[in-house]
Amino acid sequence: MRVAAIDCGTNSIRLLIADVDVSDDGGQHLRDVHREMRVVRLGQGVDVTGMLGEEALERTFAAVDDYAVLIREASVERVRFVATSATRDAGNRDVFVAGIQARLGLVPEVVSGAEEAALSFAGAVSVLPVRENQNVLVVDLGGGSTEFVLGDATGVKGALSTNMGCVRFTERYLQSDPPTEAEILAAEAAIEEKLADVSAVLALDAVDSIVGVAGSITTITAHALGLASYQSEAIHAAVVPLETVDAAATSLLSMTRAERAELGFMHPGRVDVIGAGALIWRTVLRYLARISTRGLESATSSEHDILDGIALGAARA
Repeated sequence: MRVAAIDCGTNSIRLLIADVDVSDDGGQHLRDVHREMRVVRLGQGVDVTGMLGEEALERTFAAVDDYAVLIREASVERVRFVATSATRDAGNRDVFVAGIQARLGLVPEVVSGAEEAALSFAGAVSVLPVRENQNVLVVDLGGGSTEFVLGDATGVKGALSTNMGCVRFTERYLQSDPPTEAEILAAEAAIEEKLADVSAVLALDAVDSIVGVAGSITTITAHALGLASYQSEAIHAAVVPLETVDAAATSLLSMTRAERAELGFMHPGRVDVIGAGALIWRTVLRYLARISTRGLESATSSEHDILDGIALGAARA
């Protein structure tokens, strides 16, 4: 079966067209046909206005128009469109829903934070081995929200979505170029508060391994690996020591936007928001290392995330 999955977040909109194969044990596996990402910044200003901006909607609809052509040309059998944080928060999301329906002939799913978390976990661990009784924490760091999903080989054990992301925290805290020490300290305090909330729900101290997904984390991983260009095959499933990730995140945070733009692995649409993404990921990893009873020493990055979870869900529909 050929399916198409679209993940529309706060910063980017992504398309995956894939063939779904079923193994002898009944498991489903994806074979990519086409994978694409565009930065449309749908959530620009939503944190302040509570509304999706007209220009942001136009950028998003233009991308969907192009995706619709690709979907038709690929003879896709099933399509699933999932929208996350920015759309959940917007007072005019009905305009967004109507625009997507007009272009794709389907109603987009504006999923809850819990649903987003479950999809992220399914995608992140779909190609990574998870041992029995191993507690895996998947962290999906997006533009408007970050999802924390704790699970094991049997599936999700608990999840929580938080309103912190690279776009939201850039607009809220990191407005200087580069960010000032005062801005960083204020953002760090806010992140620590969010992490305390997550710890009250999930047993973060008992995590055996951490998997980070989405563009901010994979970009930080590219920097940690010293890549001259963005190389998915090197980034996917890379296991990097925590101190190396910390140094890479600190480096990106301290750079000016002009300096970030010169990095060969940096997507132009992430230049202005990767500082906040780096600060969030750095603070999350420091927090987990501090409270861990399992001796956490590294973090794994995955190129497979909520988009893959959406595609797997489309095949089961």
